Amino acid sequence: MFSASRVARVALRNIILRASTNPVYKNINASSRRYLDNLTGYRFQHTESKEKDDYHNIIKDSEKPIGESTKHEFQAETRMLLDIVARSLYSEKEVFIRELISNASDALEKFRYMSLSDTENTNIKDCDRSLEIHISTDKNNRTFTIQDTGIGMSKDELTQNLGIIAKSGSKAFLEEVKQKQAAGDNNIIGQFGVGFYSAFMVADKVEVFTKNSSDTEGWKWTSEGTGCYEIQPAEGVQYGTKIILHLKAESREFADEDTIKSIITKYSNFVGSPIYLNGKKANILQPLWLMDPKNVTPQQHMEFYKFISGSYDIPRYTLHYKTDVPLSISALLYFPEGKPGLFEMSRETESGIALYTKRVLIKSRTDNILPKWLRFVKGVVDSEDIPLNLSRELLQNSNLIRKLRDVLTARVIKFLIDNLKKNSSEYEKFYQDYGIFIKEGIITNHNQSEKEDAAKLLLFESSHLEGGKKITLTDYISRAKENRTIFYLAAPSRTLAESSPYFESLKKKQQEVLFCYEPYDELVLMQLQQFQGYRLISVEKDMRDDKAASDLTNLGDDSLKRSEINELSDWIKSQLSGKVTSVNATTRLESHPCVITVEEMAASRHFIRTQSHGIPEDRRYAILQPQLEINPRHPIIKKLYQLKNSDPSLAELLIKQLFANSMVGAGLVEDPRILLTSMNELLVKVLDKH
Repeated sequence: MFSASRVARVALRNIILRASTNPVYKNINASSRRYLDNLTGYRFQHTESKEKDDYHNIIKDSEKPIGESTKHEFQAETRMLLDIVARSLYSEKEVFIRELISNASDALEKFRYMSLSDTENTNIKDCDRSLEIHISTDKNNRTFTIQDTGIGMSKDELTQNLGIIAKSGSKAFLEEVKQKQAAGDNNIIGQFGVGFYSAFMVADKVEVFTKNSSDTEGWKWTSEGTGCYEIQPAEGVQYGTKIILHLKAESREFADEDTIKSIITKYSNFVGSPIYLNGKKANILQPLWLMDPKNVTPQQHMEFYKFISGSYDIPRYTLHYKTDVPLSISALLYFPEGKPGLFEMSRETESGIALYTKRVLIKSRTDNILPKWLRFVKGVVDSEDIPLNLSRELLQNSNLIRKLRDVLTARVIKFLIDNLKKNSSEYEKFYQDYGIFIKEGIITNHNQSEKEDAAKLLLFESSHLEGGKKITLTDYISRAKENRTIFYLAAPSRTLAESSPYFESLKKKQQEVLFCYEPYDELVLMQLQQFQGYRLISVEKDMRDDKAASDLTNLGDDSLKRSEINELSDWIKSQLSGKVTSVNATTRLESHPCVITVEEMAASRHFIRTQSHGIPEDRRYAILQPQLEINPRHPIIKKLYQLKNSDPSLAELLIKQLFANSMVGAGLVEDPRILLTSMNELLVKVLDKH
């Protein structure tokens, strides 16, 4: 149980935690702020604090080994693992800095916890010390030094934590806290106990000076990363841990201050405690994703967006998201303002999501946290629940990762839908720039549920609304009648869509139809197939499959008779042999003489645009299998019936021209200029008659 004084300190800490974002706090002088920090056991960071520019360095050459050293051998398994860690576990040498900073951060968190748990301060020495991480570089001596003011280690702990590889002190500490059912934040980063040994990737000798917060005696641990290590008493050791790396000749760049500064910025910029590099504050950006969204200013968002995206544009949308169920997630995602470039359009482009765990960078580009089609989103995802491999560099392919991906994807889609409802004109600008990614997500995804989620973001013009106004598929089905079908028509423009022969009968029935103007829109809807239980059908396919349209019993007096239709159909099929598979009469046409239908119009048009070049004409028709639908009431068709007997040559030119016109109207001709030759021949023939 906490004592009354300890409870008061914890309560005061919580009050100041809540107040620390208030501008008034920034006006407190430095000495008062340090007093509050030490009193509450919590170290506050403020990017606007003048203290960040002050020189401050606790690293001193004060340690001196005393007494006899004891030599210890690593276990055989440990020696093998040490070799793996030092030579092949990590793909980049620079990550040793991340690992050592993470260990130092753990030591500070352990000290903070212990100082709050030690009710009477009977065991903790110097309990009000500032919690900091210091790093120094020395090019002349080729050394890298890191020192923290954390919990430190006793002689036994040195043996347990550094003498036995893969025995994580942090993990053991967490187990102890868990057993005590301790409350509070879990900010311990270490999991596997191998991070310390990454130092041997760059160092041929490592020295550790440490002093446990409950002891008066300091210790020195030394190893050259081979088969043994030494432990020796030492005096002049400060509370906490100091690690000195004697760098290999080929790793001398890690004694360069600018190099270390960039690595700290990359991996450890958001560690909870201040990091000083050669006396200067190195981590000055705040982890905005962990802050209350109400307390983050637009300027902070701008600076953070530039840092995380590496670009100089501004975010169009900002999504600040936190949840504990079903996973612990803190995310800050940005949607770029600028249009995507050709490189960003490529599917080879890496994701813009950086993955952190407890403020420490795990991977700057994480492809499986969001689906590929959302690669334009930039930002940070921080989760304590993510399973990692030993090097923290690769995510395991687990159900947990898939769950994280599902949660984030659903949240992004909901966020965009909310923005569509709040400001449709602004969303339409976003859709104009980034709609191609949404369509890609539908075409490339094999999961119907995920495709339908992405399809909620699609926009189309509607035959029931004036030009320029767009609706979603959800809007369409909200006013759909009995027929659970969503009709769509592809055309280059609204004018051509409204005058299309395929649209005539549906327009007469006042059936709403979506207009697809972009080349790939109809492919997207064809791939989607259905949306919330509604079938997605192109009007061309609906015409081809409409059995009722072939019922010619009530054509009227202004139409060809049934026998004449059959006779004309047989003649047309003979004239267009090798081009059409069948000729049928339809009642769905009003002002047009005929149309072409194919089984899948969207796929056929895509084939013509992308794959038909160089394929012989007869082979092209064999692939398309076009069907000619004629209007037996149209004057041209009735005249054609007469011409086939009275002027066969003119009738032949006429039917070939009608077929060519229909192919162009269906978008199944690669280059419509080929019509000019046949059209001129027809005109010459007609003029000869006068």
